[in-house]
Amino acid sequence: MEYGKPEMMATAIMREIKPGDVVFHGLASSTPMVAMKAAKALGIEFTYVTLSDGVDHDWSRPPYVASTLTENTYTGSVATFGLDEIFDLFASGKGDIAFLSCLQMDKEGRIAMSYLGGDYDHPKLRGPGGAGSATLTPITPRTTIWKTTHDKKTFVEHVDFATTSPAIDKEFTVITPLCIFRKPIGEKYLKLDCIFPYTTIEEVKENTAWVIDETEVPVMDPPTEAELAAIKRVDPNNILAFEFK
Repeated sequence: MEYGKPEMMATAIMREIKPGDVVFHGLASSTPMVAMKAAKALGIEFTYVTLSDGVDHDWSRPPYVASTLTENTYTGSVATFGLDEIFDLFASGKGDIAFLSCLQMDKEGRIAMSYLGGDYDHPKLRGPGGAGSATLTPITPRTTIWKTTHDKKTFVEHVDFATTSPAIDKEFTVITPLCIFRKPIGEKYLKLDCIFPYTTIEEVKENTAWVIDETEVPVMDPPTEAELAAIKRVDPNNILAFEFK
């Protein structure tokens, strides 16, 4: 079965989930939404919470729009759980992994979500601000940042204004269309962890503004037939492709 960058990213996201996890993703998160539904279709047992306030919604209902603040992630929920309660859940140590995104990121994993260019009062681009990123990144045992573009405008040497930063004592992972970066616990900088089957270390370096020291890294296994079938089952409308257009 054929696959491309959307399916590879969704697969990489699914593989981050462990049985028993309490998993969160936020608003405008169509890529992790499809990945979460597909993980459920694969039979991975985990608790799925989102900004829609639903807990473990009916994952078999295919998403019909890219929004994650609709019945896409609410209908059939076993409980209602507000965002304030989600923050309390993770702050109390009962959440396991959060899938978040960013406007820009630097080698330390510092995330820009507030603005790009200019200054805070007169930005070239105003972002959504801290919200879940600023609240969850410092307290979540495993933060995974997903970004469907990988270029030097996104992965910069140094962000001008960091909305939030990784906690030194917690796991921090970045999934892009080309590769996965990880910041080992106790270390300051991101390291290239693996690349995807269709790319090379050279391509990753050419599209990253900071210096990548690694010369050899593993190549992640491509999606299995079961993983691709799960994606197709939960996403017949191909919402997964939305962020890659």
